[in-house]
Order: sequence, then structure tokens, then C-alpha cells
Amino acid sequence: MKIVRKLFKNEEGATAIEYGLIAALIAVAAIVAMGQLGNTLKNTFNKVDTEMTKGNNNAGA
Repeated sequence: MKIVRKLFKNEEGATAIEYGLIAALIAVAAIVAMGQLGNTLKNTFNKVDTEMTKGNNNAGA
């Protein structure tokens, strides 16, 4: 019985698990944010490419 009480009293393992869960949540948030940033950059570069192509076509005419 003392062993069972000791196991329930020991919170060191629970703390490590909590830190692991926090790290996992931060990683997921970072991945989502980087994905959104990637999409925004992609759209920006596509707009720049379109405008440069228009400029080249107009300069040659």
C-alpha cells in the first residue's frame, strides 16, 4: 500500500509529461504559422512575377 501512495505522491513524471505537451503545442503552432507565412510569400512572389511579365511585354511592344 505504501508503494501505491508513493506513486500517487510522486509528481516528477507528470511534470515532464506536461512540459512535453507544452513543447508539442508550441511546435504545432509554429508549423501552422510557418505554413501560413509560406502561402503569403508564395502569393506575393506570384504577384511580382505577374507584374514583371506585364512590364516586359509592354516594354517590348
